[in-house]
Amino acid sequence: MIQFANRIQPLASNVFADMDRTKTEARNKGKDIIDLSLGSSDLPVAEHIIKTIEKALHDRATYGYVLYNATREFRETAAKWYSDRFGIAVAPDTEVLQLIGSQEGTAHLPLAILNPGDFALLLDPGYPSHTGGVYLAGGQIYAMPLLAENQFLPVFADIPDSVVSQAKMMVLSYPHNPTTGTATLSFFQEAVAFCQEHNLVLVHDFPYVDIFFEGTLTPPSILQADPHKTVSIEFFTMSKSYNMGGFRLGFAIGNKEIIKALRQIKAVIDFNQYLGILKGGIAALSGSQECVTETVNTFQTRRDALITALHNIGWEVEKPQATMYLWAKLPDIWRGNSVEFCTQLVQETGVALSPGSGFGKSGEGYVRFALVQEPALLELAAIKISEFLEKI
Repeated sequence: MIQFANRIQPLASNVFADMDRTKTEARNKGKDIIDLSLGSSDLPVAEHIIKTIEKALHDRATYGYVLYNATREFRETAAKWYSDRFGIAVAPDTEVLQLIGSQEGTAHLPLAILNPGDFALLLDPGYPSHTGGVYLAGGQIYAMPLLAENQFLPVFADIPDSVVSQAKMMVLSYPHNPTTGTATLSFFQEAVAFCQEHNLVLVHDFPYVDIFFEGTLTPPSILQADPHKTVSIEFFTMSKSYNMGGFRLGFAIGNKEIIKALRQIKAVIDFNQYLGILKGGIAALSGSQECVTETVNTFQTRRDALITALHNIGWEVEKPQATMYLWAKLPDIWRGNSVEFCTQLVQETGVALSPGSGFGKSGEGYVRFALVQEPALLELAAIKISEFLEKI
């Protein structure tokens, strides 16, 4: 009998894979699926980005392996974009690393930071790749609960000293998936001080840097709280702002020693993204940002439509200030079983949501709606949910 490594045992269950199987079963039984379970944007990539990639496809010089030096123009563009945005100078040769999607970086970084048995301090609920990377590195996870009464922010004073003494890294991500919580610069300053005091690497996953709505303060960067980059690294993706999820393009900016360590891990796992896609990323970061504004406006319109539709069926949901999700507390009769709710819902109605418990223990009692359908379909989903709740 084949024996597999113990490190893959915690990876047996994944919220997205589990829901994908459930959706497939419902589809095979004839259900029309309204898929609100996955944060994969349905919006188009801007034409100037597509044309740049298309032009590269006809250039034979783009077909080979892309080694580190070939990513320099992209790294320079990312550094300039960041400096213009946040007012902090970035060295493209030592403080920027191109990634095949930010998930690659967040999942691989623990291999560079943790020895077996070391703790990582993670948000609960949080994004699955954050936990998966720690398990692959042989680390232990201390889950920092995110509760509504704390505005979905962790309380650092609650972390046991015995855990802190064995910890090597902390992972934050605001605006937050799945809770839609936001963080202030003063909170980040508190986090930086905590990590400096305890010699922890501070990781900030920042996919929703642009996805915030009217009346909301611009989300801060972790490096604004750590401008000398003493302990911090921040991850960015082209998937949300530019709707380039399938292109798998991201980058990291931060402490040069952390960047160097991640680059060493990356070097033995992959080369880099196709050069034509890097050129598309350069066009995205350096070109007109009107496409980003249009994307944000679309998600705000959808947010408002879905919240109104849910309120009309008696499901009160907080209006998020950012991200492309709603984080909704389940009706009382379902409060302890979000997986069963989502499973039965898609089987009965074809409406697919993500169960809160799939993001961590503290996510139980909630479901996540992804705003990846037109308002008419979101409103139809609410009607189907109402019929399901009445039937149950």
